[in-house]
Amino acid sequence: MSPTQIVVLVLVILVVAALVAVALTASRRRALRQRFGPEYDRVVAEQDSRGAAERELRDRERRHAELELTPLSPESRAKYAAAWEELQVRFVDSPAETVGEADELVSRLIAERGYPTGDFSDQIAHLSVEHARTLTHYRDAHDIRLANERGEAGTEDLRQALVHYRALFADLLGEEPVGRQLPGQHHPDRPNDDVTTR
Repeated sequence: MSPTQIVVLVLVILVVAALVAVALTASRRRALRQRFGPEYDRVVAEQDSRGAAERELRDRERRHAELELTPLSPESRAKYAAAWEELQVRFVDSPAETVGEADELVSRLIAERGYPTGDFSDQIAHLSVEHARTLTHYRDAHDIRLANERGEAGTEDLRQALVHYRALFADLLGEEPVGRQLPGQHHPDRPNDDVTTR
């Protein structure tokens, strides 16, 4: 083989290796985007680089794999669904307290499923692996609950918090806990109805 042929062969091997590396990176990126959905974009925006964000997401996957997650029994699922229905009914009379109770109920469900319930940002990181599509709801609910504790949340904000909590709650439960209508939503046939549909 001539020196020119060797150089050409080495260049071809380097180009193929580079193409394989690019394809693998694109495949991993696509898999992370599919798994984390909007959380992928959020982490990319928060990190210094896309590579750092993707390392963070892969680290979340690794930590998530170490958890011992358990599915809910039918009895437990029914218990949580009933508790959520009671929350929705109580919202009409005491929205501020109900939002705090919703946060506690969601935290109990998170713990029963096997997720850590300590620091909120750690909780978000663990939940993001399987429940990324509902994390925006959870963050919004959390922010409204904190505003409520400072006395800065109105009734409509509190109703929105309950809607947001229910999104993650249903995702963790694996089903809608109760009917779709929440307190404050009006049924078209009953414009003055302020209670939840059962």
